[in-house]
Amino acid sequence: MSNKKKNRLIFRTVVLFVMLGAIVFALVTNLMKDQEKVKEGEIAPNFSLQELNGDKTYVLHDEFKDKGIMLNFWATYCEPCKDEMPHMDELYPKYKEKGVEIIAVSLDSSELIINNFLDDYDFSFPIVHDKRGEVMELYDVFEIPSTFFINKNGEVERIISGPLTLENLDNYLEEIVPDNENS
Repeated sequence: MSNKKKNRLIFRTVVLFVMLGAIVFALVTNLMKDQEKVKEGEIAPNFSLQELNGDKTYVLHDEFKDKGIMLNFWATYCEPCKDEMPHMDELYPKYKEKGVEIIAVSLDSSELIINNFLDDYDFSFPIVHDKRGEVMELYDVFEIPSTFFINKNGEVERIISGPLTLENLDNYLEEIVPDNENS
C-alpha cells in the first residue's frame, strides 16, 4: 500500500470517528435535556441555603411563600452572569415592593472568591452560596447563568438558560408578580 493511500485511509478513519463522536454527543445531550429534573409548570424543588456574609438561612418554600421568585444560578468566572447582576439589582427594589424576590445562587467553590467579587458591588438582593452544588444538581443546572422564574404558587413559570437583558428581565419578573392574573 502506498503512503498516499495509507494517509488517505488514516484521514478518513479519523474523520469517521470525529463524526461518530459528534453524533453520540448530540444524542446524549438531547437525552439529558429531555430528562430535566425541573420543568416549567412543575413545583420548584425546596431547598435551604445560607446567605453569604450572614446568619440567615433561606428555605424556599417557607421564606418565600406566596411570593414570586427569581432564582438565578451564577458564578464569578461567568462574564454574562456578572453582566446581568446589575440589571437584577436595578429592578430588585421595584419588584420586591410588588412581592417578588430575587435570589442569586453562587456556584463558586469558595466564599473568598465570591466576597472578592462582591467587594466591588453593593447588591441589595440576597446572595446565597451553594457550596456543594446540591441545589444546582436539584435544579439540573448545566449552563450558567440559568434563571428560574417561580410564581406565588411555587410553580416554575419559565426557565432561561443564558444571560438576560434588562428588558427581558423586567418582562419575566412582571410575569411572576403575585397580583397578576397569570400567576
